[in-house]
Amino acid sequence: MRKLGPPTAPTTAVLVITAAILALFVLAACEDEAHPQDTPGATQTAATTAPTASLPPPSFPDGTTPALVVRVVDGDTIEVEVEGETYKVRYIGIDTPETVDPRRPVGCFGEEASAANRALVEGLIVGLEGDVSDTDTFGRLLRYVWLNSQEMVNAILVRDGYAQASAYPPDVRYQEFFDGLEAGARSAGRGLWGPVCLETSAPTPAGSPAEGACDYSGTSEAVIKGNISTNSGEKIFHVPGGGFYEQTVIDEAAGERWFCSESDAVAAGWRISLR
Repeated sequence: MRKLGPPTAPTTAVLVITAAILALFVLAACEDEAHPQDTPGATQTAATTAPTASLPPPSFPDGTTPALVVRVVDGDTIEVEVEGETYKVRYIGIDTPETVDPRRPVGCFGEEASAANRALVEGLIVGLEGDVSDTDTFGRLLRYVWLNSQEMVNAILVRDGYAQASAYPPDVRYQEFFDGLEAGARSAGRGLWGPVCLETSAPTPAGSPAEGACDYSGTSEAVIKGNISTNSGEKIFHVPGGGFYEQTVIDEAAGERWFCSESDAVAAGWRISLR
């Protein structure tokens, strides 16, 4: 019987293959150490620590007050928040067709004007610029409204045919500018100067009261105050410029009311104030 000898030594080819495999494992381990960002955990960390880009706040003309627009009432009126207080703002120098007065039909292009105003300012921070008067007869702030240092909402609405230029002295700082923009909108037939509205009734030229407009305001806004005397119960109406007009406050819950014209007030049983 032949005895078994020692195990046969590995051949040269086997040794070469084994060495090559080991080299590949070592190379892979080195690449993992050199590029830790390629691992899922490293990618998440890098994304988390990356700085977040933010847009700079808009810049406004000097003398303006920043305000957040919290609601758009119609084409030329908004509500804003300034330092935690809410105010209603009426745009100076322009007038858009009526949409919210229950006593008046919706004006041609009124809904479009409201939508345009909403698209311009809703939810944004705007700059409020005053003129001579601080408020109107309804207690609303009178302001020019800026989107930034170059774009004024009042002007955009006139330029694009959503509003007509309407002068209410003494607040006329930009009135010539508005009149020029309206002339361009008329010439181009934009918005309320286009065929749709002209087929019904053309808007009144700038500076002229609209047909059927209220006394003293020249627009659809009723500004005559129908007051009831607390002493005598007498119904007395006050017109802008009257001796008691500014100090008279209308309480509609008590039966007091606003009138569009003096004839309306007289027909309803009110007499004009003697002062």
